[in-house]
Amino acid sequence: MTQDINVLALVKGQERYIFLYDDASRAETLRTLGRFASNADLSFTWYDAAVLSQKVRQEAARSTEVRRFEIPATRDLEDLS
Repeated sequence: MTQDINVLALVKGQERYIFLYDDASRAETLRTLGRFASNADLSFTWYDAAVLSQKVRQEAARSTEVRRFEIPATRDLEDLS
C-alpha cells in the first residue's frame, strides 16, 4: 500500500514555503502554519496561514470523499467473474 504525500506551496517574492504532509500529520501541519504566522522573522502572515489551512481542510474533505467511493482494482473485478 502506498502512502500519499500532500504538497502545499506558497511563493512570496523570492521566498518559497513548501509543506509536505500525509493524512496522519494534517493537524501538525495546521499547527506549523500557525507557528510560521506568529514568527515575526518570516514574511508568512496570518492571512497566508488562513488560506493554506483552508486548502489543507479542502484536501482532507476531497480525500475522504474519494475513499468513500473507491473504484475496485482490476484484479478485484476479475475475482468476481
